[in-house]
Amino acid sequence: MGTMPEGSSSPRTLAEALRTRDDEELAALLRARPDLLNPVPNDVTQLATRAGTRASVVRALERLDRFALQTAEALAVASDPAPYKTLLALLSGDEGDPDVEAALPRALGVLRGQALVWGGDDRLRLVRTARELLAPSPTRPSPTGLGPTVAESTSGMSPGRLQDILAAAGLSTTHDPVSAVASLTSLFTDRRRMGALLDTAPTEALTVLDRLVWGPPYGEVTANPAPPVQWLRDHGMLLPASPRTVVLPREVALHLRGGRAHRVPEPVPPAVGPAASASLTQGRPQVVDSTAAGQAFTALSTVEDLLQDWHEGGPAVMRSGGLSVRDLKRAAAALDTGEQMAAFWIELAYAAGLLAADGEADERYAPTPAYDEWLTLPPAERWALLASAWLTATRTSGLIGGQDAKGRSLSALGPDLDRSAAAEVRRRVLDLLAVLPAGTAPAPETVLARLRWERPLRGGTGADANAARSAADGSVDLRSRVAAWTLTEAETLGVTGRGALSAHGRALLGPSGPSGTGPDAARTPGPDASRTTGAGPDPVALAAAALAPLLPEPLDHVLLQADLTAVAPGPLERPLAETLAVLADVESKGGATVYRFTPGSVRRALDAGRSASDLHTFLATHSRTPVPQPLSYLIDDVARRHGHLRIGAASAYVRCDDDAMLDEILADKRSQGLRLRRLAPTVLAAQADPGALLDGLRSMGYAPAAESAEGDVLITRAHARRTPPRTPPAPVPDGPPVPDPTLLGAAVKAIRAGDLAATVERKPAPEPSPNGSLPRSSSAETLATVQAAAMTGSAIWIGYVNAEGSASQRVIAPVRVEGGFVTAYDHTADEVRTYPLHRITGVAELADDSA
Repeated sequence: MGTMPEGSSSPRTLAEALRTRDDEELAALLRARPDLLNPVPNDVTQLATRAGTRASVVRALERLDRFALQTAEALAVASDPAPYKTLLALLSGDEGDPDVEAALPRALGVLRGQALVWGGDDRLRLVRTARELLAPSPTRPSPTGLGPTVAESTSGMSPGRLQDILAAAGLSTTHDPVSAVASLTSLFTDRRRMGALLDTAPTEALTVLDRLVWGPPYGEVTANPAPPVQWLRDHGMLLPASPRTVVLPREVALHLRGGRAHRVPEPVPPAVGPAASASLTQGRPQVVDSTAAGQAFTALSTVEDLLQDWHEGGPAVMRSGGLSVRDLKRAAAALDTGEQMAAFWIELAYAAGLLAADGEADERYAPTPAYDEWLTLPPAERWALLASAWLTATRTSGLIGGQDAKGRSLSALGPDLDRSAAAEVRRRVLDLLAVLPAGTAPAPETVLARLRWERPLRGGTGADANAARSAADGSVDLRSRVAAWTLTEAETLGVTGRGALSAHGRALLGPSGPSGTGPDAARTPGPDASRTTGAGPDPVALAAAALAPLLPEPLDHVLLQADLTAVAPGPLERPLAETLAVLADVESKGGATVYRFTPGSVRRALDAGRSASDLHTFLATHSRTPVPQPLSYLIDDVARRHGHLRIGAASAYVRCDDDAMLDEILADKRSQGLRLRRLAPTVLAAQADPGALLDGLRSMGYAPAAESAEGDVLITRAHARRTPPRTPPAPVPDGPPVPDPTLLGAAVKAIRAGDLAATVERKPAPEPSPNGSLPRSSSAETLATVQAAAMTGSAIWIGYVNAEGSASQRVIAPVRVEGGFVTAYDHTADEVRTYPLHRITGVAELADDSA
């Protein structure tokens, strides 16, 4: 959009300015400010009114980059309306600034495009609500640090005091306050005369001005101020704001600043620079990809370990929702990581829909059915689903451990963790990384500086909707905190490697790469923002395809060792890993996983229904080394004793064909707690339940087996607890979603049609209503006019009241009139409709039938 998008003749109102826009420009406005679409405005006047409401203007200001915001702030302290040259002078100062001159048309185009500024270059106007938010006031200085004008500061001042100031400044006295204020303003805005006046000021007075010039412009004074302050008051360079407060007038401050509204204009976004260590990987993207792939594989293992640990039912849900601190510590210990990182993995599994609360009376967390489906996917696809869920999630695990606005602790999986800006910031950080050459890691401080430029904080507006939430988060700049967390989480998850974006990380951004590098490129993604629209490739599939060649192939073998351990030199195929996890205990993890065989682990495999011969065959099949003799002896020894004792429910009983073994058990002091007694030579009865009896005899070194009521050995397997089907938590959008092209086209068409009905020139109605809101005509005249329009095919203007009593104006082209109804093409709704004649309040012919 150029510097004169509104046309050569300046419009009188924002509505008139919007009417000069074509459909594409209106659609761009609705796309940039989607809150204007809810509901769709009836016409352009309603659109302009809604665009000027406080809530909508605040939202629009929050999405401006720093220089566009500085441009709006400069307009707020300029005269209204202000010519383009005045705005340029406020931003570039007396000496000029080529960067400002080059960037101003773009910034002004952004403000015009979002309907925050309207009018031609000779009469630029900031919408009234934005001016109220950004202009200075006694209770809220301008973000520029400027104070009120001379005219505003002297309102209410006595005429005699004004004349005294003129005399002290060497100006001729006047006969009225208006001309006195004009004379003083002319002096303060004249660079030559103002410079001469300041040359006569005491040095201490100039020091006072230096403290106020960049704001805040207010200062306290005593009843008897010091001579330098008194000199400034006498010459009007400090004007009273209250009995104890003085203010530096805007014109004086601008002279001292060299005409600049801002101390440091920032027309150019700060560049994202490489980190000091980037030279180690620059030009070697394969190193980055390999490192990231290793992290991705570790991420998969960590999520699997977490959910496997909660396989039979995880920790309980607190009454207030979420995970208790004690359970978070247990999860961290199980994953061998810190609590904050454990919270990240838990929240990631929850965001991906792999973990949820089961909804039972004794509510607990457990894997979902989607987890079982996820396990069946290839590793690359499993990682891509996790990364996609992380990219679009608005739940922010970095907040866990902090407090909300009411001082309550924020817990993992608990409420109040959603931050609508998180998904946008996360996506934007990756976009900025993608701009760098492949294999180049950014300096984190340059990424944060760029994000702050693109979405600066505006505490001075007094209307920042996120201020209270950000303060509750323990930091004013939540976006910077989320960006820092994003860099850490991306490395942990394997989206980046050694700080640089990996090839599969780039693929995750979509087939077209980053969404843009400019300040307007960062948009709030919706729940499906990770996927491309239309028939383009799915980023999840692209990321999986990029990662798959980098992941190690699953192995079908282990290396058995004589010390009753097995070494898995890499990832194992799922059936092998699942069986080995039952047969042996994991002793250590890393590049290779070490499993240890113990009597308890072998008994666990036998309890799961495996026989000794099955275990020997399994080990011989999957071992690249001969099965060590100690391991074979261990399996045979445990199997020989396994099931020799049988336990069932009497309260409980033990039966054994070897009565000598039962004598041994009775004689053992450790069995006294089980309260055993002999019922028969081969049967003992116990008052303990079967489970306690099993555990008690196993702790004594025996290997009993449970049996059913029919006498069969019960096979025990881990009970997999699953929640009912659950959908992943939906991201909380940052305001209304960006409308799709179909909705935009329909909205623009409806606004145009409604505007036609509201503004089309029409002939006077026979009986105009007192307020002129709806045409009024008799039933006979209405019927005659409608029938005539149907015969001639012309359009007419009608007033219509629907069944709910809502009145509206419409432009229709009647097609058929019969049975008390008129069927017509409604230009307002852009469709054919049928209206009861008795609900038409009146009709009027159009003066110029252009419908």
